[in-house]
Amino acid sequence: MRRTREIAAAPVRSASATWTVITDLVADTVAQSAGLSREEAAQAMAAAEPVGRMLVAGGHLRRHPVTLVAGKVHCEITTVSGTAALTLEENLNPVPGAADADSFMIYLPSPVPLQEQVKAAADAHARLSDETAPAAEAKSASAGPLIDREALRRAVQQR
Repeated sequence: MRRTREIAAAPVRSASATWTVITDLVADTVAQSAGLSREEAAQAMAAAEPVGRMLVAGGHLRRHPVTLVAGKVHCEITTVSGTAALTLEENLNPVPGAADADSFMIYLPSPVPLQEQVKAAADAHARLSDETAPAAEAKSASAGPLIDREALRRAVQQR
């Protein structure tokens, strides 16, 4: 399921502090799975920290998210800066849906000025990728439509 999280950056937090908050969010989400390790997620984010700080400081995460894919979780994490950051109501709770995950991947955005640094970070840990994140899964067709069209048609005809 596709989720989003917005994290307050400058002037609320420095680039380093913002990356730490993102790291905790990713690690806490992954830790919900009995088969995955919070420590491994934290290690992956630590490997990406130098470029992560650059992504935050350069404002790249305002438009291009860090994406965590773990089980049913497909979470896009962006930052908010400036005056909007001062009033942002953050949700820093772990993203629900990772309990059954047996694998995870953290997709780092790769904007033009930082492509080499992002690639180097992604190569430093198996749980990091500089590829485009896969699209979030759509609801299963077997789940049925959200609207019962036949019931709606009958209701309109009865008016």
